[in-house]
Amino acid sequence: MNPLDRPAWASLTTHQAALSIGDALARRYLPDVHLFASARDDSPQALRALGELVSPGESVYVLQVPTIALPPQVTLVRSAVGVQMVATRRQSAVAGDDIIRLSDADAPEMLALARLTEPGPFLARTHVMGGFLGIRIEGRLAAMAGERLRFPGYAEVSGVCTHPDFRGRGLARRLSAAVAAAIEARGERPFLHAWKTNFPAIALYQSLGFELRTEVNVAVLERGASLVPTRGAA
Repeated sequence: MNPLDRPAWASLTTHQAALSIGDALARRYLPDVHLFASARDDSPQALRALGELVSPGESVYVLQVPTIALPPQVTLVRSAVGVQMVATRRQSAVAGDDIIRLSDADAPEMLALARLTEPGPFLARTHVMGGFLGIRIEGRLAAMAGERLRFPGYAEVSGVCTHPDFRGRGLARRLSAAVAAAIEARGERPFLHAWKTNFPAIALYQSLGFELRTEVNVAVLERGASLVPTRGAA
């Protein structure tokens, strides 16, 4: 199978294994890094191993091209269809002294911006998955973009968002191009995901040289909270 078909699994078992827990059958990111989890395949053993990685009362995200099979321990909370796009032309150098590299010191502002704009799951340490760039205007973090999934030969452009006060200035476009250029400079190929119905985002990425590769399935899986027997119960 092409690693792009199960990009979370490809990342969890290679470049980002240190950010994950699990085994050869199933893995997931550390709970403060990301919500992505993946089974190696759809075998009963792998699916059960994936379910065991989800604690009672907890949710995880699965993103893959194949139809998503449910582990026996979890329920499907919601599902959606997205698109996977891959860069087909190199990015030009992005000029501008206002583009800065974000660091751990910026993490609280990054999390606040992501919660406000909802570019996708973004947790307290999602920024450690790859390099993030940002633009500050009057001291405020106006926009950011960075890397998420990464495995040999590929890295994902993700976390692209702009504060509502600063939209319409082309900040997301510039930052997306800068992140893609940085990926290409390492000899890797940029790819990304968007919701199938997010036509403005798809049009933006197409203008940057990304082309549709395939649709992807996304599911939120939840494991029910354990019931604690009351004293004296049968």
